[in-house]
Amino acid sequence: MTPDDLRPAPRPTMYFIGVSTTSSAIHRVFAAWRPLLGLDGVDLVGIDVPVGAEPEVYRRVVAHLRDDEHSRGALVTTHKLDLYAASRDLFRQVNDDAARLAETSALVARDGWIDGLALDTITSQMALRSIVPGMAGRDVLVMGAGGAALALCDYFAHRAGDDAPARVTVTDIADQRLAAITADVATGDPAITWRTHRLAPGDVHDDLLADLAPGALVVNATGMGKDRPGSPLSDAAVFPHGGYAWEFNYRGELGFLRQARNRAEADALTVADGWRYFVHGWTRAIDAVFGLDIPTEGPDFERLYDAAQELR
Repeated sequence: MTPDDLRPAPRPTMYFIGVSTTSSAIHRVFAAWRPLLGLDGVDLVGIDVPVGAEPEVYRRVVAHLRDDEHSRGALVTTHKLDLYAASRDLFRQVNDDAARLAETSALVARDGWIDGLALDTITSQMALRSIVPGMAGRDVLVMGAGGAALALCDYFAHRAGDDAPARVTVTDIADQRLAAITADVATGDPAITWRTHRLAPGDVHDDLLADLAPGALVVNATGMGKDRPGSPLSDAAVFPHGGYAWEFNYRGELGFLRQARNRAEADALTVADGWRYFVHGWTRAIDAVFGLDIPTEGPDFERLYDAAQELR
């Protein structure tokens, strides 16, 4: 549905605020998770909001969740920064990460109040650890500076400790997004060298890849290949030898993922899509909304992961 279609929910409902929510695997996955999590009486409803929507659109969505009797909360993708900026005054409270990063990836609503939470700082760390055995001393290129990229950089700057990378380069087409990352990491680990590059729409990152040391991590956080077509690289791009290519998305045309897989043998790459990130993100949001104490590892988490994996 769109924000114009919002109506009172007939029973307990969690929402998914994104761009093209109907094609997400979460609808099938949530159905499989319901009996495992005791949520048989809960609906999951997607709300499609175009990229760069007017602030009033976000406020209408947040106000609906706050005021509707059966709305319990939401997971937010793509719009984490814009929704927070438009709706901060509507939240009863936000967690420390949301306040510091000025973004929200999950909403929790009850009895006329709504809270905003930033959870990507946790979920990006969990997903990263399943891809790269150790980050200490590595180069990192983060292409895109939206909410998920900001959360990953925040982890490097403030929480990675002895496992922090040596140098991180972040790119975007918007100065304000790069400025947000620069402001956040400025008070973090002084041993990390940070660089930002503002690119014009349509620019590719091939030259920046060529400057990375062997074993570097390359992240596609642009949304290209999911929310909009294309890739931040050309097909001629060469990855750092022995490095890691991480596509934040798991669905769409995924041009970056195709390019990385095509170069995997020649460049000795480890290539990962966003599926485990997707599972961590949704289980953390569901846990926040319903207070279920869902584990982040171990047999019970793997049971949820396996149930989701069967429906990819």
